[in-house]
Amino acid sequence: MSEEQNSILQRINYPSDLKGLTIDDLTRLCNELREFIIDVISANPGHLGASLGVVELTVALHYVFNTPEDKLIWDVGHQAYPHKILTGRKGVFHTNRKFNGISGFPKMSESEYDAFGTGHASTSISAGLGMAVANQLKGINRSVIAVIGDGSMTGGMAFEGLNNAGIARADLLLILNDNNIAIDPNTGALKEYLVDITTSRTYNKMKNEVWQLLGKINKIAPHARDYAQKLENGLKSMLIRQSNLFETLNFRYFGPVDGHDLLHLVRILSDLKEIRGPKLLHILTKKGKGFLQAEQDQTTFHAPGLFDRKTGKIIVKHTEKPEPLLYQDVFGHTLLELARKNEGIVGITPAMPSGCSMKIMMDILPDRVFDVGIAEQHAVTFSAGLATQGLIPFCNIYSSFMQRAYDQIIHDVAIQKLPVILCLDRGGLVGQDGPTHHGVFDIAYMRCIPEITIASPMNEIELRNLMYTAQLDNTGPFAIRYPRGRGMFSDWRKPFEKIPVGKARTISHGKDIAILSLGHPGNFVTEVVEKLAGEDITVEHIDMRFVKPLDEECLHHIFKSFRNIITVEDGTVTGGFGSAILEFMSDNGYQANVKRLGVPDHFIEQGTQKELYKLCGFDAEGIYKAVKAMVKPAILSKVG
Repeated sequence: MSEEQNSILQRINYPSDLKGLTIDDLTRLCNELREFIIDVISANPGHLGASLGVVELTVALHYVFNTPEDKLIWDVGHQAYPHKILTGRKGVFHTNRKFNGISGFPKMSESEYDAFGTGHASTSISAGLGMAVANQLKGINRSVIAVIGDGSMTGGMAFEGLNNAGIARADLLLILNDNNIAIDPNTGALKEYLVDITTSRTYNKMKNEVWQLLGKINKIAPHARDYAQKLENGLKSMLIRQSNLFETLNFRYFGPVDGHDLLHLVRILSDLKEIRGPKLLHILTKKGKGFLQAEQDQTTFHAPGLFDRKTGKIIVKHTEKPEPLLYQDVFGHTLLELARKNEGIVGITPAMPSGCSMKIMMDILPDRVFDVGIAEQHAVTFSAGLATQGLIPFCNIYSSFMQRAYDQIIHDVAIQKLPVILCLDRGGLVGQDGPTHHGVFDIAYMRCIPEITIASPMNEIELRNLMYTAQLDNTGPFAIRYPRGRGMFSDWRKPFEKIPVGKARTISHGKDIAILSLGHPGNFVTEVVEKLAGEDITVEHIDMRFVKPLDEECLHHIFKSFRNIITVEDGTVTGGFGSAILEFMSDNGYQANVKRLGVPDHFIEQGTQKELYKLCGFDAEGIYKAVKAMVKPAILSKVG
């Protein structure tokens, strides 16, 4: 029999195919599933470490429960690859995160097995509780399981869900996947608490004995659960100093257990399936399990990019000339440079020190960088508190995650005119992470807030200078949004220059059409300007730099001088930069043909940034076509 014919995974297409397998077969399946994920992700980059860590849990869940009738929610979804492979998507898994392929995160429209779409942290408990309460109201007997990591548990929404679930008493199973790391190692009191409860031998030994007693008495007496509950309450009284946080919130706590012990997981999940009410199973796993390099370097192998399947070595493409630095790295190095000059500068990140490159400053000036966990709301208000005492906080949050702190930006920062510098990393289309991570709404949701400055650099030199400018004067809230990816220059470390707030700069002069760009798409415009010059079409290209305040002097000149105007942005055209230009035109009584290029009014799926820029029509080709469509009729009308 060939190896392929002997493969368990080869025969598994849906969870129903698991039901007839033996434990030995399930163990083999776990090994094959792990190898399959490593094979595919080594050549098609994705989130590796988290998925490897939950292989046994995923198999056990689909073996014990009746999905999709029973509802299974994966918090964030970085760890959902084994789930996707076992639920009908094995044959298309190679398209994961690709343009027109499957999503890298759970997605309701993609599969009935994806009970809830995820991508941002800490949502699973609330969503699961909603489903469980709906079951109660409709008289439906089915299980709801939410799997959440210890990193996601640091988010405020997770605690809101726990607090509500404890009194709702709905039938919800919460599985806490504890591996002591999110993307970077976890921080905070909850981390210390989980370590404490994990290592408390006395407490956990007695808890385990009560659990075993529950099973034995259950077979003898009809009121066994009542007796067992009294025993557990007595245990809590005896060990009040070790009182369990989750039990104080009315969750029945079980664990911690080895999350890689498949047989134990199957047994305990089968038992928990029969217990009603809110309950929490605490499992211990290893991120990157089964791939040595991923176990040893968990941060890198969270999403490693291309790597050698055999050696684990990250594959780096070599070019003749040095590649420009990533924008995030320019931010990190510049922040450290500024902090060394200005002792008032501090850095704040919600669990992304490596992702946003604040770790560069954290390694050198650890007392002045604060990783607050996955808590964007807290990060912004914490920054506001620092600002009240004369410090200069650089609060770096990915654009799509900043949406979670919108009230704090308005209520705690803007109303009080506090000098918090909000650095929005990944502003614009981010690529393969798709609609949950595209940072396309920030211009629209920020620019309606009074008392805030909003800037977007065309390149990494402007990023440095905007950061420098933001910390010079107490100008109130100052938002700087910049894209994912590499900059334009290898020699980006230029002397700092102050940028006049609200002032644009002219890149090229022309007479046929004006193009107003905001941020990095201005680089596409320069390509188009050069191409059009060969066709005797000249372009007035303005790098606006600020969407709030707008350079009104510049805009008066543009609307007095040009009939045809194009705006270009890496953000939603609905309410974005182009809309601000239209508002200026209307408010000042001008009339012109204004074409807005940017992200259209629908959610954009995953793909490379290059593919998505083209899809949305604001890459160099799209801008060129827009210019030709506007300029050609104008030339013909003059001839006529």
